[in-house]
Amino acid sequence: MKFKSQDKQNQLIENITVNHIVVGVDIAQETHVARAVNFRGVALGLR
Repeated sequence: MKFKSQDKQNQLIENITVNHIVVGVDIAQETHVARAVNFRGVALGLR
């Protein structure tokens, strides 16, 4: 069975638990920015 990319992404999101931290990094500008969020989407830090 072949999965659509959205189905795969949804499976990965559903696997996030209280033991995970999600980190996003923006490297498109001169100043790089990173943000860490917990499993509920609450921002834990910003650099």
